[in-house]
Order: sequence, then structure tokens, then C-alpha cells
Amino acid sequence: MDNMMSRVLGRLCAAVVPLLLAVSASQALAQDFPSRPLKLIVPFAPGGVADVVARVYAERLSLRLGQTVLVENRAGASGNIGTEAVARSAADGYTLLLAFDGTMVINPHVFPKVGFDTINDFAPISKLGNSTQILVANPAFAANSLAEAISKAKTLRSINYGTSGTASPGHVSGEMLKQMTGLDLVHVPYKGGSQAVADVLGGQIQWAFTAVATAQPLIASGKLKGLAVTTGERSPQLPDVKTFVESGLKDFVVDTWIGIMVPAKTPRPIIDRLARESAALMAVPEVRQRFVGLGVVPVGGTPEQFGTQVAADLARWAKVVKEANIRLEP
Repeated sequence: MDNMMSRVLGRLCAAVVPLLLAVSASQALAQDFPSRPLKLIVPFAPGGVADVVARVYAERLSLRLGQTVLVENRAGASGNIGTEAVARSAADGYTLLLAFDGTMVINPHVFPKVGFDTINDFAPISKLGNSTQILVANPAFAANSLAEAISKAKTLRSINYGTSGTASPGHVSGEMLKQMTGLDLVHVPYKGGSQAVADVLGGQIQWAFTAVATAQPLIASGKLKGLAVTTGERSPQLPDVKTFVESGLKDFVVDTWIGIMVPAKTPRPIIDRLARESAALMAVPEVRQRFVGLGVVPVGGTPEQFGTQVAADLARWAKVVKEANIRLEP
């Protein structure tokens, strides 16, 4: 009996001791965090809105953590290259990802291989904000609201709508609109949202999905019509433009979000620290003002709230992409 007890205790120790050592090491790592500079990977080229958001965030986070947060741009494959690099990084909190809805919840459905698993390879930290999209039309289009536009579109053979590219948030939004209304909408992809807007202005296409920041001055000058914004609430930059839900399309809410993620298995105390600091940053008036000026509505929130939205968006776009048969090659 004594020998049997000894063997059982030996096995328990062999199983439990490594676990206790791992927990102890994780706690020690978290207590010292951060003890050196951090790196924020932006999976797109410098110069765009995302890059500016990253630099505003990194500058302020550096002050709060007492360590420099360096921004590193790793562009390529519609954001997949930089995103995969973070997924393969050490799970120690020193490598952050500026995560986008397009990369994290659309790309996995349209590329045959993205190199990462959104749910299993990452831990959400906090959503930073929503970049509001708007459906715009040429002033000559005989409609002043989304309801009128849908009614008018049903009398036409088809409607051409432009976006910043295949599988972009604007594209999948247009496909969802098509599926919900039965309209014959023809997608016209461009290399950027501004090019799509230019062709709406020139009358080459009737509609375009674009960022509110791009459309706002053109709507204010009467060069474009704002039909509806895709977010759950109206844009502070265009308070007179209704949402899709207000316009009669129940559940049509598309948040084009930006957030912070880290590699999976990052110690929970580090996740909590980064989440607290990120959420606090989104409450700083100067940061909020900078974000709004870029067309990004500050949000903040917990890792759990962000994770819930990521999972829900991943499931929703799987259905839309499959029905629309959207595909991209690496």
C-alpha cells in the first residue's frame, strides 16, 4: 500500500509541480511588465488612417506604461503578413497587433490560407474605435434617403457600387445589402475609397461605400448625397444622416473596427494591464478628439466585450461571403 501511495504522490507531483512553476513564472513576468520597449505591429503601409491611429495610441500608451511603444509597419497580403507575424510572436505582451475587422473577420473567409486563426492565435485586449462607413450617391440620383434609394433601385436594371476593393468592409456591406433587399447590386472594386468616390462624383457609378471622413466635406458642399451610415448610431460628423437600422433594415449594423490584440497564451495579468490602459486612453479628451478627426469613433471596452464582437462578426461574414462567393488569391 505504501508503495502504491508513493507512486500516486509521485505522479501527482510530476504533474502539478511544472504547472505551479509555470504559474509562478507567469506571475513574475506580469509583475515586472513592462521592463523593456514594446512593439505595435501595423499590418499596412505607413501614411493611412490606421497608421496615424497606431501612432497616437502608441505615443500615449508609452507615457502610461513608462516604456517606449514602437510602431512597426509590416504590409502585405491585405494585412495577413503582419497579422501572422504577431500570431507567431512570443506570448509575453511585448508584441501588440493593431487589428482590423477586414483582416481578422473577413480575410479568413476569402483567402484559401491566411496563416493565422483569429480565435485560437490571438487574445483580444480592447477595441479602440469604429471607423464609420457611409453609403453615398451622386446628387443626380433621384433619392434623398436609403429607403428612397432602395425603392428607386428596384425600378432600375442594376446599380453599380464602388468600394476600396474586393473583400473590403464596403464590399461585404454591399453584399449584405444585396442579400437583405434583393437588389441587383454590381460591385466595382477600386484601389482605394477615394477613387470610388471620384467615380460617383463623375457619374461613372451610382453608389459607393466609403469612410465618413472621406465623404463628409463632399456631402457638406452638396457634391455627394449621404444615404445611410452602417454603424448602430449616427456619426457625430454627419448627424443628419440616418443609420441603416433607422432606415428600415433591421440588424444592418456594420462596425468597421480597429482594436488591439496580442498572441494567445499571453498571461492574463498582462492582458488586464494592457486592457485597462487602452480603455483609459479612449477616455482622454485629446485622444478622442484626434480619433474623431480621423473619422474613428472612440470605443474602449474590455477584452470580453471585444472578443464577443470578434466571434460574432467572424460568424456573420462567413455566411455573407459564402453566399456571395467572394474569393481572393494570396
